[in-house]
Amino acid sequence: MDLFELEEINRNLLPYDGTVLYFREIFPSQQANAYFDELLRSIVWKHDEAIIYGKRIITKRKVAWYGDHQFLYTYSKTTKHALAWNPVLHELKDIVERSTGETFNSCLLNLYHDGNEGMAWHSDGEIDLRKNGSIASLSFGAERKFAFKHKATKEKIELFLAHGSLLMMKDTTQTHWLHRLPPSKRITTTRINLTFRQIENFDI
Repeated sequence: MDLFELEEINRNLLPYDGTVLYFREIFPSQQANAYFDELLRSIVWKHDEAIIYGKRIITKRKVAWYGDHQFLYTYSKTTKHALAWNPVLHELKDIVERSTGETFNSCLLNLYHDGNEGMAWHSDGEIDLRKNGSIASLSFGAERKFAFKHKATKEKIELFLAHGSLLMMKDTTQTHWLHRLPPSKRITTTRINLTFRQIENFDI
């Protein structure tokens, strides 16, 4: 890794009120392809659920929740029970921890079948998460736009998350910024996203 690449990694993408670092592609294409195929095959994928205005919604997007313990995680008014790490997830967790210098005890995975599936504006501020903790996001498959919006000023920051790339959000990012994965009709292929997290308040 040359000096320019190190400077790019250490450059905060947010102008204020938080820290977002983009590590670009941390895997060569062939290795990223192998991880993508293995995650499709080995993860216990299920359609996500959310309760919106009192109504239970089943999403087209699929999710999975893994962790160090069989703890619970609640978001969108639904609760998930963590599965034990499988070999590929444990391997990827080790790589992410070495790359970021952070430690993680859980991972929420998302499977977007194509560009019609996305994620609305939100911040990851659940009570179970470590306050101002780090969230490391690995992307495999289709390159997708990812956007941030400041809650007060409405300023927006956008970037594209490449196949095999790593993004980290930390410090007060979740307090002051929203983020989303906007839909795109031109995207016809699948994306897998792994968000490694730091859970503190959990039940076993």
